[in-house]
Amino acid sequence: MHLFHLHMGAFVYIIQAYITSHLQSADIGLILNIDPSFLLHAKLETFFFQPLSQFMSSKPDYQPGEFQWSFLHPKYWGVWIGIVFLMILAILPWAIQHRLATLLGNLSFKYLKSRRKTTVRNLEVCFPEWSAQEVLENARLVFVDQMLGVFETLNAWYNPKWFTGRVSIEGLEHIQKAQAEGKGALLLGTHSTLLDAGGYLCAQYFELDVVYRPQNNPLLDMLIYRCRATIYAHQIDHDDMRGLVRNLKNGHAIWYSPDQDFGLKQGVMAPFFGVPAATVTAHRRLLKMTKAAAIPLYFYRDGDIKNPQYKVLIEPAVENLPSEDEVDDATRVNQIIENQLRIAPTQYMWFHRRFKTRPAGYDKIYS
Repeated sequence: MHLFHLHMGAFVYIIQAYITSHLQSADIGLILNIDPSFLLHAKLETFFFQPLSQFMSSKPDYQPGEFQWSFLHPKYWGVWIGIVFLMILAILPWAIQHRLATLLGNLSFKYLKSRRKTTVRNLEVCFPEWSAQEVLENARLVFVDQMLGVFETLNAWYNPKWFTGRVSIEGLEHIQKAQAEGKGALLLGTHSTLLDAGGYLCAQYFELDVVYRPQNNPLLDMLIYRCRATIYAHQIDHDDMRGLVRNLKNGHAIWYSPDQDFGLKQGVMAPFFGVPAATVTAHRRLLKMTKAAAIPLYFYRDGDIKNPQYKVLIEPAVENLPSEDEVDDATRVNQIIENQLRIAPTQYMWFHRRFKTRPAGYDKIYS
């Protein structure tokens, strides 16, 4: 029993750290540990000619993805056990994986009360047409889909052949058009429960980069970095703003999710599902710097869970973004995200507090 608890403890630790890093790694501005007002208001000359260390957090004292002999120290044994456990889960048949994911998702929904409460409230606000029972059932499915996403990511990392014949894409020509014009592509997406499996789906058709935040645990960081290296063309450190700008200017496609609430220092109030929400706008500055195209990207699971299919949807580049109207830009991006989420509502991380910022005059959403 003690050994079982050790396995599960390591498993939960790794999954929690990974999901948290996914939530943190897709937002430009916050992920860069740069004062958001800098991206929003700084002059281009200030950005390129001031020492970058002025705006950045310290980098880890190890090379990302590099094995260190210190990883054999007993303090890392729990993580090693968790890694082995994850690899075993990755080779299980999907029939077992999806049932196990459903079990873990239901347990998470039952016991993670704070996350459950936030999820339910978000769905109540965004889908007022749903009954109380529909809200509760879909909230449960959010947790199930999140655990399914963990197993789908494990398959993408360790058993990618499982996806053979399951993936289709629509709209690839929009990225190709932008790159043919010498532009980079800033792919406007969401914090999908598919996690890195979504990146894998895209990588079957085009190369994309990802911005990452190093893990505090260097062994776990090595694991995730190496696994992601099998999917993404480049991994850009969250401190490497120059690398991000350079890659966009060189025509790369980079996945970006402007769908979280980071307060009004990083954005403006704009409607999201008809409800005013703090909406990040730092990407407007990035688009101005790089002349990249802003292209909506969405991926999701479809069909019977026993034999799922996966779809990648790429829409035409958003015209006149950025414009002179910051609020209008935020409103348009929010509408894009809303349209995406309505396709598969439960395949989204609704457990974050999307409406936590409430300036004076706005009703509170969360109790």
